[in-house]
Amino acid sequence: MRTYQGQVLDALGDATRRSIVEMLVAGPRSVVEIAADLPVSRPAVSQHLKVLKDAHLVSSTAVGTRRLYAVDPRGLAAARDYFDQFWNQSLAAFARAAENPPEERP
Repeated sequence: MRTYQGQVLDALGDATRRSIVEMLVAGPRSVVEIAADLPVSRPAVSQHLKVLKDAHLVSSTAVGTRRLYAVDPRGLAAARDYFDQFWNQSLAAFARAAENPPEERP
């Protein structure tokens, strides 16, 4: 069974989806606007957005006849939490090593 964090990381594992998230950090965009900046078709962008939405990395809002997509902080928080666990473990290991240096060798 995939975890929520795993779903987020899987979604971000694709370069096109990462590009879409990076674009949306600047502000909401429509599928047409996103597709204009990528070397993929509008239907492909829609499929990528579906994966990102399922992973809670983007949200959508209806504006007239179109949908605007924006970054969803829940998914970004899940990705950050995932990487923070490694960062925290690394900092703890560094602190232990700094506090207990090995004996000097001859």
